Amino acid sequence: MNTMAIPAGIAELEEEMIALRHRIHAKPELAYEEFATGDLVAERLQAWGYTVHRGLGQTGVVGQLKVGNGTRKLGIRADMDALPIHETTGLPYASTVPGKMHACGHDGHTAMLLAAAKHLAQEKDFDGTLNVIFQPAEEGQAGARKMLEDGLFEKFPCDAVFAMHNMPGFPTGKFGFLPGSFMASSDTVIITVTGRGGHGAVPQKAVDPVVICAQIVLALQSIVSRNVAPLDMAIITVGAIHAGEAPNVIPETAEMRLSVRALKPEVRDYLQERITAVVCGQAAVFGGRATVDYQRRYPVLVNDADMTGLAKQVALDWLGEDGLIADMQPLTGSEDFAFLLEQCPGSYLIIGNGDGEGGCMVHNPGYDFNDDCLATGAAYWVKLAQTFLV
Repeated sequence: MNTMAIPAGIAELEEEMIALRHRIHAKPELAYEEFATGDLVAERLQAWGYTVHRGLGQTGVVGQLKVGNGTRKLGIRADMDALPIHETTGLPYASTVPGKMHACGHDGHTAMLLAAAKHLAQEKDFDGTLNVIFQPAEEGQAGARKMLEDGLFEKFPCDAVFAMHNMPGFPTGKFGFLPGSFMASSDTVIITVTGRGGHGAVPQKAVDPVVICAQIVLALQSIVSRNVAPLDMAIITVGAIHAGEAPNVIPETAEMRLSVRALKPEVRDYLQERITAVVCGQAAVFGGRATVDYQRRYPVLVNDADMTGLAKQVALDWLGEDGLIADMQPLTGSEDFAFLLEQCPGSYLIIGNGDGEGGCMVHNPGYDFNDDCLATGAAYWVKLAQTFLV
């Protein structure tokens, strides 16, 4: 990233941003435990003149700043939670909490938005209402949905809402935009197969749920290869099978746990229908029965075309084509910001965390957010607010 592109006011905050990010990194908090992080965020926002609301989504923090007479309302969201991973980076600011670390960069997301919030409060060079949303529990616990259930958009109406996530493997500080389906849905399926237990010496007198599970595993893959259109993404992962304890005993039951993903809402719905039918059908063919607990978790993240175009244009006007990731493709990971986009137009974008040697993917014990992204990400939020709130 060309440091000349960073506005002077943001560049002056870089050391403060880095120190803040390292402070959050050293004290990671898991989903709905973000008490100290929330305190830090709220204290800073209040000091800068924001009206601060706490308690949405249990530990969420929202800061609101109104400038001028403009009627437009902008929401910008950062996630705050860490992961139950033991950090192995050996960094001076590494996690001091055993078994917990910021392995997805939410410390960086929080620091970037705080820096932007400070700069915008100092300069007040926009016209309208800015809502900075610090969300808990993104990591599998649907903190975004919880904030919505607690009245996020009723209390803080937004004409548009945006979020940013760092992504290793892409050049540092470059931005990626994609309208439409950008991230996959994520559902969990728990299957209980019931047969008839018995002795391994006389299998003909039993109904083996392990054999049924084996047939189900193979049959599930035919859904992806033969039922879903080749150009439509679908992933069915059998992540766990649990059955029995003794080698000479055919168990009564077995349990399977699946992760299911899709990039189209209609494909997501079809997968639920088809998986249920295949599982129950395979169990019946082999003399058993099955129950399917289909847990719909995160929906497909769908970026609004107009808002994504606006967000991309902000980066283009500022950095030119060199500041963008060329040919951005959908991601098969999932993100609960999708819940916010179901209720408010907006866009989810990525910022490259670096593509050099020695980097690693998120959710890895050796991961660290790239401090070189902080000023760029904060400056982008400032420019987006200045563009949208006019």
